[in-house]
Amino acid sequence: MTQAHEAPQYIVVGEGDAPREIAILSRSAQASDHRPALVWLGGYRSDMTGTKAVELDRFAQQEGLACVRFDYSGHGASKGEFRDGTISRWLEESLAVLDDKAPESVILIGSSMGGWIALRLIEELRKRGKGPNVAGLVLIAPAPDFTAELIEPNLTEAEKASLTERGYFEEPSEYSPEPNIFTRDLMEDGRKNLVLKGVIDTGCPVHILQGMRDEDVPYQHALRLMEHLPADDVVLSLIRDGDHRLSRPQDIERMLSAVKSLVASGTARL
Repeated sequence: MTQAHEAPQYIVVGEGDAPREIAILSRSAQASDHRPALVWLGGYRSDMTGTKAVELDRFAQQEGLACVRFDYSGHGASKGEFRDGTISRWLEESLAVLDDKAPESVILIGSSMGGWIALRLIEELRKRGKGPNVAGLVLIAPAPDFTAELIEPNLTEAEKASLTERGYFEEPSEYSPEPNIFTRDLMEDGRKNLVLKGVIDTGCPVHILQGMRDEDVPYQHALRLMEHLPADDVVLSLIRDGDHRLSRPQDIERMLSAVKSLVASGTARL
């Protein structure tokens, strides 16, 4: 891996009429050891320069750990149209980044939608029978199956009509002047990637951080996720005054503390 700097590296993912350039920022471990690399998986419409991602990279630098950040297509510095994005498409890009960087072991840190991507990554790596060992998961306000569980049941008649007639609908965003866009392709593809349908066996320790004032992903969703992780060592930290972003200094400290404990655990297991 190369040291992180302002200019990202680009890899091309996809073939035929669907190639897109994916931007990656990565740093190498400072020592020749086998501690897990940290891999950041961002949320819907977020990018690798957000507060949590940057603080994770700073922590990695201080600890001498490898760290990988990247933007999904249609996000941040990566190419491609956001409206073309689906869970399968962004999952394919996540796998390609891991293949390109080829770490021996990783800790996946998934924020919101990134938590869903992290769980699907583990499934796909297991199917392939190759790739890095996943030594731990840190899931921040995880939103697995959010299209089917959190969006579709709450669609208004106008939004349903827009999906049918235009192939998408818009809603105001609390975090951007641009509206959130949800496409019919995203909804249909989401049903192909559901994980809350049976036992999820990650084979690694899991730490979930969830705000109880999260208006985007209710904390009950994290409780439901725990029910699907009966075989794993799971720690759930409910933050009474935490919102969806969990980007306050005290929230960052919680995230980094969870990562640090999983690094120690993952290293011991190698």
